[in-house]
Amino acid sequence: MTDRLVLSQSDRAMLDGAEGEAAALAMRILSRAAAVMGATELIDVTRAHIDGCLYHGRASLDFVDRLVGAGGRVRIPTTLNVGSLDLIHPELFRGDAALGTAGRRLMEAHLALGCEPTFTCAPYQHHHRPGLGEQIAWAESNAIVFANSVLGARTNRYGDFVDLCAALTGRAPHAGLHVAANRFGQAVFELPDPAVVGVGHDIYFALAGLVVGGATGAAIPVLTGLPADSTEDELKALGAAAASAGAVALFHAVGVTPEAPSLAAALGDRAPQRTVRVAPAELLAMRRRLSAAQSGERLSAVCLGTPHFSEAEFDTLGRLLDAHPGPLRCDFYVNTSRFVLQALERSGRLAALQARGVQLVTDTCTYITPILRQVGGVAMTNSGKWAHYAPANIGVRVAYGSMAECVASALRGTVVFDD
Repeated sequence: MTDRLVLSQSDRAMLDGAEGEAAALAMRILSRAAAVMGATELIDVTRAHIDGCLYHGRASLDFVDRLVGAGGRVRIPTTLNVGSLDLIHPELFRGDAALGTAGRRLMEAHLALGCEPTFTCAPYQHHHRPGLGEQIAWAESNAIVFANSVLGARTNRYGDFVDLCAALTGRAPHAGLHVAANRFGQAVFELPDPAVVGVGHDIYFALAGLVVGGATGAAIPVLTGLPADSTEDELKALGAAAASAGAVALFHAVGVTPEAPSLAAALGDRAPQRTVRVAPAELLAMRRRLSAAQSGERLSAVCLGTPHFSEAEFDTLGRLLDAHPGPLRCDFYVNTSRFVLQALERSGRLAALQARGVQLVTDTCTYITPILRQVGGVAMTNSGKWAHYAPANIGVRVAYGSMAECVASALRGTVVFDD
């Protein structure tokens, strides 16, 4: 700990064990992290989102078990990111039994700390939505960028263990994106009109995110040219892709996101460090780069819902399926959250989707855990994040297309690109 970090009286008491062994351990870790970040103080955070319930090895389970054994409990509302298996549909897991057991234990250990069993990468789609300017401690790249950019909340890009320490103490380092002066953009990206690019509206946003994320470096990007009526799901796709291709934790979209009513406001009335004009050809080249499969190849699966599908996205999927009543000729997976699943059950939409052969996956995601029945073939998605990670993670060849193209391909059993 450096002399720059000054702990409050209650922080010091927690560090000294007044709130128990688990809270003391969490405060020790948080204090060291704050010192590394150059923070001079800790601030209150109102909610946390934990990324560490996805099993990556024994160390993660040992850490959480230690907190549980020491009587640890989270002090603020705390949601959980995806885990290693679907606890609602455990039969979908096709991995090693020992891995499944360890993954389940890690998920359950987080529940023992008082975390909510959300197991979703999209906590912002339910009642866990922070407001403009609210200080939070969220992990998971797409949740972070959505909270900062679309909601205007304030969080750093927290990782495993530090996020949980913030949840156990209700405190976070006052540094980085928690500080208003650090949230102004530096690099301007002029995006082309979606109509000029000529791809599905859903993948336009993901392609833009991948291009911006790969080019922005450490700068906060400011985007111009996005439609004023861009939806939350479109911005979700953009942010998730940008955070996957780079280190983006916050973007501003002029006239769209809350901290960017104008270009000058997004930049803090300063000149940009650089301005990049993104040509339509760059987005089309990114699409070709993501697609290892060609039109007409046999399709083994469609995977949607990375980040987790919203109710609005299910409505779009339902309309596409209703317009084409034939059977699906490949496996069709959609990742979503428990609370969206419950909404589908209440409305009768779940039964209709299942009748068409759609398999819903909750609590996890098909690109991070062995669920697909066939991984040697071609899997199609409209998710930039899924397309970016799945080849290395699970060994599939990816066809990248819009949701409409994914449905058309599933109905035919072969890859269909609407060129």
